[in-house]
Amino acid sequence: MELESLPDDVVAAIEVRDRWRRASAAGGLEFLVTDISRWTPGSTVRVAFLDGDDQLHADIAGATTQITDSCNLKLDFGHDAATGRFRRWTTADTAFAAEIRVSFDMQGYFSLVGTDSTDRTIGAGGGPVGGNPGQRSLNLGRYAVNRPAQWEGTVRHEFLHALGFHHSHQNMRGTCENEFRWDDEAGYVPTRDEDGVFVADFQGRRPGIYTYLAGEPNRWPRAKVDHNLRTEDDPDVVAGPFDPQSVMLYRFPPFFYKSNPSSCAPTGNGQSLSNGDKRGLNLLYPHTADELAGLQARADAVLQSIGAGVGTESLPESNGGNLVEAYRSRVEALAAAQTAGAD
Repeated sequence: MELESLPDDVVAAIEVRDRWRRASAAGGLEFLVTDISRWTPGSTVRVAFLDGDDQLHADIAGATTQITDSCNLKLDFGHDAATGRFRRWTTADTAFAAEIRVSFDMQGYFSLVGTDSTDRTIGAGGGPVGGNPGQRSLNLGRYAVNRPAQWEGTVRHEFLHALGFHHSHQNMRGTCENEFRWDDEAGYVPTRDEDGVFVADFQGRRPGIYTYLAGEPNRWPRAKVDHNLRTEDDPDVVAGPFDPQSVMLYRFPPFFYKSNPSSCAPTGNGQSLSNGDKRGLNLLYPHTADELAGLQARADAVLQSIGAGVGTESLPESNGGNLVEAYRSRVEALAAAQTAGAD
């Protein structure tokens, strides 16, 4: 089992930015922390493809209609009805062809979360993944060659990341933190199969999650396991009730859990959005004026805080101004959309 994972340099940049967000929250920027990763409700978010053919692009666009049917946001794939072609981007781009830039050529599946896909401080070192115009923000590895059987669920999972969703197993209101079997069973002797995967030893004792994910094909150090699997209980995440039917809940092997059946294990089909997923989409991208009204007040408070320079003294000098200006423009756009929706 290979889990989705962003490159280490991208994760490091996100963690630096998130530490600033958390430090700034005490200064009045709570709205940035909880809401800035969403796109502007009612807006159009462009999608472009690096590789793959028109049929693959059409199928992926079709798989996302479950998402856009449930929220006040449009995904525009740049489809040309006359030619059947869809919008494309290249690694040489210096201007954004699209906010979400899809590729199929890297190993595995991953996506930047929400507006991180246009945050130029992420991937600023020039790697293949990041928030700059010539970098991938969402990858569906090998889809152009061989799609998995339940490919639609993976598409919806990654595009929900792209709209601001995090993994359900990291929901602070769930049971996964206590249900995961992090450590080896007592006396376990490290044992690998022919593929380098850690397996039960000669006495049937099983590896824990840390050991298992240190083997092939993931080769994750402990810190990376914590980043991807441990519960997120900080202000960066807006969490609803734990939803075992969500497409954002990983389907792990049974030995990952302490109990069987586990309260952390998924009960959905992994393909279709759950009712909880749909409620979450409406929370992030609401339709009605009443739902938008509270967000407007918080946006105003953030603009006032930014105007006073609150929290900006903790930013690295090299990119502090860029970050603040990026967040200012996003919050202003959100405030304008909310004002329009309330009228």
